[in-house]
Amino acid sequence: MTLQLNNPDLTSDPGARRAVKDETVAVEFATQHGELPSAVGVNHYAPGDALITGSTGDRWCVSRDRFEAKYVPVPPAVRGAAGHYRNRPVTVLAKRMSEPFRVARMAGGDSLRGDAGDWLIQYAPGDHGIVERSRFERVYRLVPDASH
Repeated sequence: MTLQLNNPDLTSDPGARRAVKDETVAVEFATQHGELPSAVGVNHYAPGDALITGSTGDRWCVSRDRFEAKYVPVPPAVRGAAGHYRNRPVTVLAKRMSEPFRVARMAGGDSLRGDAGDWLIQYAPGDHGIVERSRFERVYRLVPDASH
């Protein structure tokens, strides 16, 4: 049985933790509409969207406007051109899931699937992702709880 999550809100979930991603990725920009298979599901993209290969070999896509807000070029790359980019260190909410699950990236967006042990990520209200356990351990760090 797979748990179907419908726009979960991790802000009030006691099992959620704050985490920060630290990764340099390789980026190309799409020239046409297409699909990119990722470890957690198919990602649909449009012209101009960023097609990303992470440091662990995982692939995914990000809409151009979201990409511009989340990543900065690593010289000699220049903004808007293919090359290496580094994510901006933004805190997200993350919850390690104890059973297989599914969630939409955003309302009406691509459906993603995760296994027990994978992490549900909430980037912002209504904006979700799934990160496989081993990848999470390599590129994310949990932020210590301020109350401890």
